[in-house]
Amino acid sequence: MQRTLVILKPDAVTRGITWKIIDRLESKGLKLVACKMVMLNEEILREHYSHLVDKPFFPDIVKFMTSAPVILQVWEGVDAVDVVRLMTGVTNARQAQPGTIRGDFAMSVARNVIHASESPEIAEQEIKRFFKEEEIFSYKRLDEDMLYEEDEK
Repeated sequence: MQRTLVILKPDAVTRGITWKIIDRLESKGLKLVACKMVMLNEEILREHYSHLVDKPFFPDIVKFMTSAPVILQVWEGVDAVDVVRLMTGVTNARQAQPGTIRGDFAMSVARNVIHASESPEIAEQEIKRFFKEEEIFSYKRLDEDMLYEEDEK
């Protein structure tokens, strides 16, 4: 099973829509294996968004992402990275398709309610950045046998 990182951003938390997003991921059949609420700081944001640190809008990212708590999550499932990315929608929420998380809950490029890992390799790095191994759990969903064919597991 593949794992991916999801961050429910400050706008999702302060708007009270976190459980709507979690419900979508869980209803799809993904398994929540780690979850915690934290306040991010500039140091970890510099690491997480290292590809954006030199951009003129980076201070705005820091200001937004430190404005309220975020919910960090690890989701598990077959092709979890691609499944979550598809459900998330494109970064510019105004262009995200209806039915996607951003398409249904956001109107901004930066304030787009959710971050999802871009690839399995990045997911592995991001998960290690935010979670200790003992914070990630292994268990079987009651409906797991109904979600996948044997050869898909």
